Amino acid sequence: MVVYHGSDTAVPHPEIRKADRALDFGVGFYTTLNKVQAESFAAKVAERRHSSKGFLSIYEADIEAMKTTLYFKWFEKADGEWLDFVSNHRNGIGQDEGFDFVYGPVANDTIFKTFIAYQSGILSREETLDRLKVRKLYNQLVFASLKSLSFLSFVESVSFEVKP
Repeated sequence: MVVYHGSDTAVPHPEIRKADRALDFGVGFYTTLNKVQAESFAAKVAERRHSSKGFLSIYEADIEAMKTTLYFKWFEKADGEWLDFVSNHRNGIGQDEGFDFVYGPVANDTIFKTFIAYQSGILSREETLDRLKVRKLYNQLVFASLKSLSFLSFVESVSFEVKP
């Protein structure tokens, strides 16, 4: 399966790095199956870092082998379990569950206000999930252990200009 990582630099050798902010699925190397999403993320990172280039790094991942070998969490959709998992991680109270990889919807910018309303207690869990059902949510595949990274093979990185 082809997966993508967007950044302001090419990433031929992925690493597990602690981010400077709380992310949906905790610490890990974040990828997506959606090329457009990865390009968009690369452009945002480049803008934030005042870079004129974005990079789309492309990999092959043996998902079936990962599923039979590794400890993982797989969210097919944005349900209550996913909402709690992401909320906990975004609030900095997510535990290191020991997963080698996690797959599921990404709580991206299009649903940020809904997420904030839920976390602030303005929306109930059910209201939040109802609002998420009408959104097209992209996906993310997070490699959370060195063991999982061994199933990832670098193909190439493609650079593109980021317009200010």
